[in-house]
Formats: sequence, structure tokens, C-alpha cells
Amino acid sequence: MLRQSGRVAGLLGMLVLGIGLAALLPALPAQERHAALRGWARFTTRACGIRLEVRGRLPRRRALLVANHVSWCDVLALLAVAPARLVAKQEIGRWPLVGLLARAAGTVFVDRARPRGLPATVGRVAAALRSGRSVAVFPEGTTWCGAATSCRPPTGFRPAMFQAAIDAGAPVVPMRIGYRCGETGETTTAPAFVADETLVRSVRRILAIRKLTVCVDIAAPLHPGRSADRRALAQVAESAVHLVPSTPAARPAPVAAGPAQPVRPAPSVLPVPNRSPAAGPVAGAGECPLAGEAERELPLAA
Repeated sequence: MLRQSGRVAGLLGMLVLGIGLAALLPALPAQERHAALRGWARFTTRACGIRLEVRGRLPRRRALLVANHVSWCDVLALLAVAPARLVAKQEIGRWPLVGLLARAAGTVFVDRARPRGLPATVGRVAAALRSGRSVAVFPEGTTWCGAATSCRPPTGFRPAMFQAAIDAGAPVVPMRIGYRCGETGETTTAPAFVADETLVRSVRRILAIRKLTVCVDIAAPLHPGRSADRRALAQVAESAVHLVPSTPAARPAPVAAGPAQPVRPAPSVLPVPNRSPAAGPVAGAGECPLAGEAERELPLAA
């Protein structure tokens, strides 16, 4: 109880700090804005008692960042690694405090009640990429437990937003987000936000976990051509997300040599099939097979 109370106080303090940050962000230059947002996300993650672990390296240029979706903590993890513009459903913009932060961070909102507006949203994401901003999206469209293949959306990654990367000529960077118990080192589904669970209950459960690590694995970027098919691109990105090793590789024995050089993943080149028709509405993800309960839509998803 003492640990949980301390984390609640820390989280509330970071949310209050976020109010001032929301007012300050629009006035900051891009580099300082990114640093401030990244720092806020990292300190908020730590305030929740979550340790951040990152493997891989993001490209220096703008990119469409695509990741699997497990928990509301995914948003903090993404912002802590890459303070990109997020794609979120429109209702988030009306939430107290959270909506303020989302708007200040340049979130691209999606009106799910108007499927015909999806191409316009894709256009806004493409414009953000052309302007040099990275954009992060959860193509699964909802949160899933992520423990096994049986607990993934049957429709896979929704392809609509991938059209923005094709139109803007931007690379796509697959990222996998997973959670590990800090005491056992085993993968855990405790942070999953699924079924009819409320956000308050989910926050309380996560804050009560003794040790929790969020792992962000960054795969090699995909470079689609102008005539690439968004559906094929979505399938390749989804495969890359789930093929990233979930546990750290064994460290090789040290070798006496010159100064170590950072290892950059080789870029992947996507095959170029014929372009499919313009982006349109995409079907929902169905039901979550976790304990037979229905899926849970998370605010920052598209």
C-alpha cells in the first residue's frame, strides 16, 4: 500500500507538471519540444514504477512508427523513446488534462464515427511526415494481451495509415512493445488493458506491481516504393514486429579491438506490388480471445 500510494502521488505530480508542459510545448523549437516530451514521458514511466528498456535504434529522419498494442503504458513507452505525433481517436481531445496534453503534442485525431473521413486523416499523417515529423500509430486498433499468437487481432495490422508512409516516401519502423516481470524476468500480461476493465482499475493494478519492465524492440526500417501496396506493407511490418526477439540475445565474449561502433540494423526493402485502391475504411478487429472476453479499445489507437 505504501509503494502504491507513493506511485500514485508521483503520477499525479507528473500529470500536474504536464499541464505546464502542454502550455509550453507550442512555443518551443522542434528539438527542445521533442526533448521535453521525451523527458516527461520517461519520468512519468519511472513514477509509475516501470523500468524502460530499449533495444535497437531509430532512424534519424522522420518515419512512420508502428507498434503492437498491449496497454495504455504503450503510449508512455513510445513517447519516451521517440516523441512522435500520435494518432488517436477524436474523443481523447475532449478528455480533461489528457486531451490537453494530446493536443499540445500535435496528436492527429481520427473520427471513428465518420469512416469517410479516414482518407483525410491519412492525408494529415502524410503531411506531418512530409514536414519532417515522425508519426506513431498502433495499427491493431485496439489493445490485446499479446501473450501468444492466439491473442492477436485476427485482421492483423490495419493498412490505412501505411498509405501515408507510401505517399510521403517515408520509411516504416516496426516496433514491438512487451512487458516483463522484473523479479522473474518472464514475460507478463499484467499490464494488458482488455475486456471491460476500467482505466482506473488498470492504473491501480499496474502501480501495485512490485517490479515491471517495458521493453521496446526496434526492428530495421522498411522502405516502400511509391507504387507499393499498403496491405502488403502492413503485413510485412506486422511480421517484423512479431519476429523481433522477445528476450535479449546472449552477450558475446569481449574481443580486444578498437573502439566499439554502434551497430545499425540494415534497412529492409519492401517488394513493390501494384498499388491498391485509395485508402478506405477498415474493418474492426473482432473479439479478444483472452478468457473469451471482448476487446478493449484504448484511447491512443487507430
